[in-house]
Amino acid sequence: MLLARILSKIYKENGIILIDAKKQKYICGNIKNEKPIILKLLKENLSWKLIIDPEIEFPEAYMRNEIIIENASLKEFLMQLIKNLGREEISSASFISKKLYGAWRYITNFNLPGRSKSNVQHHYDVGGVKGEKLYDIFLDKNFRQYSCAYWKANTKTLEEAQQNKIEHIVKKLDLKPGQRVLDVGCGWGGLAFEIAKKSGCEVLGISLSSNQIKYAQNKAKELNLDNQVKFEIMDYRNVTGEFDRIVSVGSLEHFGRKFYKVFFKKMNKVMKDDGKFLLHTIGVVDKPSPPNKFINKYIFPGGFCPSLSQIVVPLEKTGLIVSDTETLIRHYDKTLESWLQRFLDRKREVKDLFDDKFVKMWEFYLASCAAAFRYRDLVVFQLLIVKNFQSARRTRDYIYS
Repeated sequence: MLLARILSKIYKENGIILIDAKKQKYICGNIKNEKPIILKLLKENLSWKLIIDPEIEFPEAYMRNEIIIENASLKEFLMQLIKNLGREEISSASFISKKLYGAWRYITNFNLPGRSKSNVQHHYDVGGVKGEKLYDIFLDKNFRQYSCAYWKANTKTLEEAQQNKIEHIVKKLDLKPGQRVLDVGCGWGGLAFEIAKKSGCEVLGISLSSNQIKYAQNKAKELNLDNQVKFEIMDYRNVTGEFDRIVSVGSLEHFGRKFYKVFFKKMNKVMKDDGKFLLHTIGVVDKPSPPNKFINKYIFPGGFCPSLSQIVVPLEKTGLIVSDTETLIRHYDKTLESWLQRFLDRKREVKDLFDDKFVKMWEFYLASCAAAFRYRDLVVFQLLIVKNFQSARRTRDYIYS
């Protein structure tokens, strides 16, 4: 069986048992555990689909209950697989399939304002009111942060790690009382509220998610910050006015790489000459590659995780300057594992809100992303951007003091 031979080459550290739809058993790799992971394929011809296009065929088969994993959770299976696979593709066929998909998607993907809004609402407004309950289930309780947390030494909880992340960003922004701050892709407002409370700044948060903006506006009133922090449903292309500081956490991934120059040009226009702009985005440390098919189809349509070169080249063309760059490694895998555990602890509630297919889809999303951040090529980039050298600090002392 070809799939078994391929898996045998992949599993260098520890092997698995593969059982096909005809109940034929195959030993893949060098099995060391007394209870090795067993992968059962319940549908004929599934093995060929997994060879040709594993990125989409495996999760879809898992969602249809055509794949069963024994002696391990889905997360444990994916962690072991990706650890052995590294940055390689499963087969030459999957490599070619991914290249063809990347070319097709580059030609067809245009995140114009209308499509950008529908893409954002697909994920962040999922299920309407039910979606709001979903995010309450697995996000941190204090700030409702849906981006990479910052795990300092001795950080024990997701809540502490998200507090660390916010404090790290606030320090980098080097805020002064009375300044005006633009939060692009503000989510549910957690970062904007902390900026306002810690610095005395005025904040405008923008998002294309109606659920997020409604939640943030209500929260602002609850915190008595509605005169200081404003939230609007707005595309970044429509922003007007001037801002002393700009922050964008986890939104560049939704813009589409064809529009990076448009985005940076707009930020250059609305940022004051002595302003600072903190960009926090998921990225890849490998060569530029197309987005994951499963993530693009089911989770973040129109999404893209850029390499550093794909960010910096269009940024430089607008005249902006990268004054500081930090790559956060081994922070998002731990964040995703925390989200996944909270999700699984209450998956019965999620199933009641949606259905079993949705539970499996989101379990795969969170588990596969955790594995990719730990063993593949995903990281988080934080870029501090200015218009001139005089706006930049000489050292990072102000961040860590």
